[in-house]
Amino acid sequence: MAVSPYRNSDKNKKQQVEQMFDNIAPKYDFLNHFLSLGIDKLWRKKAVRILSKYKPERILDVATGTGDFAVTAVKTGAKEIVGFDLSAEMIKVGEQKVKKLSLDHLIHFQKGDSEQMPFENGSFDAITVAFGVRNFENLKEGLAEFNRVLKPGGVAVVLEFSKPRYFPFRQLYKFYFFHILPFVGGLISKDSAAYSYLPESVMAFPDDQEFLDIMKKQGFVSTTQKRLTFGIATIYLAVK
Repeated sequence: MAVSPYRNSDKNKKQQVEQMFDNIAPKYDFLNHFLSLGIDKLWRKKAVRILSKYKPERILDVATGTGDFAVTAVKTGAKEIVGFDLSAEMIKVGEQKVKKLSLDHLIHFQKGDSEQMPFENGSFDAITVAFGVRNFENLKEGLAEFNRVLKPGGVAVVLEFSKPRYFPFRQLYKFYFFHILPFVGGLISKDSAAYSYLPESVMAFPDDQEFLDIMKKQGFVSTTQKRLTFGIATIYLAVK
């Protein structure tokens, strides 16, 4: 089931997602950390600890946004990290961030479409993406691109929201996601559609084994997952 941010728009999902992230870029980092109570930072650190075992030298951070995952991935010891995103406004915030952290020699950004990336086959040791794959217009095409630009033996680490399975956390999660988060997010960002789209896109996303199966069909030979914080989020690991 495809979910788009702006129901009355005549743009396709890709164009709507770009518009949405351009709109919320100035408040994105604050809202991410505020609405998750800072847990998103812990999730990224855990994903990077898993990635570090593979000792990647060149990392592509897809749907990088403002570069939070790219910054965290510096701890892998990588020699180069490319932050790739559809939103020019998010990239602007990211560039300011890495410059302030004196990481602009290591992290650089590039605007583009994750489903049609301008990189040669086998260009990267690792691909990371946090909370971005559910925004793809065509998930299979995006994952096929991941596989294409990875070197043989390269690894993809996907951190994405998922759906808790058990009572009462599942019910509490849905109440927060569908009532509290859209209200607060819309109030602060001034884009209520963006924070209504978030829970809808999570519910529509094929998580757990279904997502692992899709990755296998796109050429990944080894896939595993690790659920986090009662299943609010999941780290998916796939090797080419």
